[in-house]
Amino acid sequence: MFDARIQPLQKRLLDRPATWLVSRGIGADQITIAGFAIGLLAVPAIAFGVYWAGLFFLVINRLADGLDGAVARITGPTDRGAFLDIALDFVFYAVFPLGFAMANPANALPAAVLIAAFVGTGSSFLAYAAIAAKRGDTADDFPTKGIYYLGGLTEGFETIALFVLMVLWPALFPLLAYLFSAACAVTTLLRWSHGWTAFAPTDLKEHKPQDRHDARPQSQSTSTQDVS
Repeated sequence: MFDARIQPLQKRLLDRPATWLVSRGIGADQITIAGFAIGLLAVPAIAFGVYWAGLFFLVINRLADGLDGAVARITGPTDRGAFLDIALDFVFYAVFPLGFAMANPANALPAAVLIAAFVGTGSSFLAYAAIAAKRGDTADDFPTKGIYYLGGLTEGFETIALFVLMVLWPALFPLLAYLFSAACAVTTLLRWSHGWTAFAPTDLKEHKPQDRHDARPQSQSTSTQDVS
């Protein structure tokens, strides 16, 4: 919901460190992979109740997620970079709640519900992006994204804000997980609705069965000509 609005501020803050990293020969893919690996350390940290460490690894992961894009804008974006960025982000979002489930068995059900909600938002996001790319559509609000970015009620900013709240107040994890799961469900439904409308057939006649006259087999000479 807020991702498009904070992009200009994020760009101003990260352009200078991104330029420094490029001057040291550090590429966007390296930052993406390193940030993902560091972010995964938040899971065992939270599982053992070391929440300040979980917050630290979360912040590093998100900083890397911003820096890889800033570096890519300088060196030139690549399809592999766009793939890595979105694929590793979605895995990170899914595994982060596992730390709370391991820290307290009472968190297992809300963590499972939250992960299921992430599947809904993630699958609808990627399904829309795949069809939009096939059609050559672009997202005006996110011109620098490597794939079509379909917004919603729960985007990256809201998800990270949720994780920060969970780490700062772990006792509220079940409540926060259920509330955000409901918001994710709304986002998923809205994306389904948007896709249903945006990708509706432009000519319904194309989907009607042919009449018997049109459906008769072609002659051998016609088939041979089509093949050649």
